[in-house]
Amino acid sequence: MVRSLRVHVPSTLVRRPRAWVGTGVSAVAATVLLVTVVTVVGPSALRSARASAVTPLARFPGNGIGAYGDASKSGDFSGIALDAPATTLAPTPDGKGYWVAAADGGVFAFGDAGFYGSMGDKPLAAPVVAMAGTSDGQGYWMSAIDGGIFAFGDAPFYGSMGVKPLDAPVVGMAATHDGRGYWLVASDGGVFSYGDASFHGSASGADIGTWVVGMAPTHDDAGYWLLAATAGVLTFGDAAMYGPTPNNPPFSPAAAIAATPDGKGYWLLQPDEIDTTFSASPIGPAFAQGGQVVAVAASQIGPNPDLSRGSYCNPYGPCEQWCALFATWVWQQVGIGIPQYAFTGKVFDWGQTSGVVLPGSARPAPGDAILFGTGPQNASTSVHVGIVAETWPDGAVVTVEGDSGPEPDGQDVTSIDGPFLPADAGFQLGMPVYAFVRP
Repeated sequence: MVRSLRVHVPSTLVRRPRAWVGTGVSAVAATVLLVTVVTVVGPSALRSARASAVTPLARFPGNGIGAYGDASKSGDFSGIALDAPATTLAPTPDGKGYWVAAADGGVFAFGDAGFYGSMGDKPLAAPVVAMAGTSDGQGYWMSAIDGGIFAFGDAPFYGSMGVKPLDAPVVGMAATHDGRGYWLVASDGGVFSYGDASFHGSASGADIGTWVVGMAPTHDDAGYWLLAATAGVLTFGDAAMYGPTPNNPPFSPAAAIAATPDGKGYWLLQPDEIDTTFSASPIGPAFAQGGQVVAVAASQIGPNPDLSRGSYCNPYGPCEQWCALFATWVWQQVGIGIPQYAFTGKVFDWGQTSGVVLPGSARPAPGDAILFGTGPQNASTSVHVGIVAETWPDGAVVTVEGDSGPEPDGQDVTSIDGPFLPADAGFQLGMPVYAFVRP
C-alpha cells in the first residue's frame, strides 16, 4: 500500500512515451570494488567535432543542478562537457557538497565531496544509473542499470539485484543515515530495502503517467522522495514537497534527486542542461558517418526555438509532429541521402531500399535510427523515432530524440533519453522498439 503519496506530475506535462527499462545482468554486477584513487576521472575538454554547416541550438537554462527548499548549489557543469550523460547524484553528509556520476561510471565531486574512485576507466557491461554516499562521506556506492553495486572508499557491500530478475531496471538508490542499509528503486516505482532501510511505500502500480528515475531519503529515514522523469516529485512517509511547482516549459527532464541533511530541501540532476559528447559509448559507430550523426543530434539538445510560431512548430520542417523530421534532418547534415520524412514508417521503408534494417532485438550502433511501435504500416503502429547516441554491451542505449518531452503536447523539445534496454520498452511503456535503421 502506498503511504502518504502526493504526486506532482500534472497530466498535461507527461513525457511522450519513452523507455527506461531492462533486465540485463552486468558481468561485474556483484563485484565489490574498494578503491581509493587520488585523481578524478574528469570530463572531456572538448566536444566531438560537429558538421560545419550545423548551428548548435541554445541549451536548456541551467547547468545541470537544480536546488529546492533549503538546498544550495555547491557547483554545476557550467563550461564542462561530459563524455557520457550524467545519470545520478548523491549529497555529502553535511549538505555542503555532492557527487555526480555519469553513465560510464565517471565521478565528479563538488563542494566538500571527496573523490574515492570511479568506474570511468574500467570496462562496464551496463551503464551506471544510481549513487549514494556513506554516512561519514568517506565513500559511496554506485549501481548499474541491472542492479549491480560498486562500492568505493569505506562503502561496504550489503547485496544487490544484479543476479535477480527485475520487472523494471534499477534507476536510483539511497543510503540510510547510519550507513547500514540502502534502498534501490526501479523505473516502475518499485522500492527494494536492504540492511536497516525500512519500506515506506512505492509507486509501483500507481498511474503517474511517466516513469521513476531516482530517490532520496528524509533526514530520519522515515520517508523518501521518488523523482519522475518529468521532474515531478512523489513523497512517501514523512517526506514533504518543496518543488518544482509549477513546471513551466521549456524545462529539461530529470535523472536523479538528493536531499539536504535536515530534509527540508533537495537537489535535482537535469542532464539535458549539460554539454554531452557521447564519446564514451563502449560500442563505436558501425558506419562512417555514425560519430558525426551523434554530434549533430547532440548539438540540437535543448528547448525548441520555434514554439512562438504555434503548436508543433519546429526548426526542421512544417508545424506538425516532428520526430521523423528531426531524425532525417540530422542524417542529411552529414551527407546521408534520405528525404526529410514526416512519418516515422517512411524511415523504415527507406532503410529497406537504401540502407540496412535491423530488428528491434538487434544491437544498434551510434548514429542508427531507433523506431518505436509495432511496425511501419501507419501512424498508429509506427509512433516515434530517435537517434541512437550510445550503445552498451548489455544492449542498453542512450538516444537523442526530437519532438520529445517532458513538455506539454505540441510544445516538445529535443532531449536525451536513457540509458534503457530496447527489449523491454513495450513492457514499460506499451511502446516497443520494432526496428533500427542504419544508412
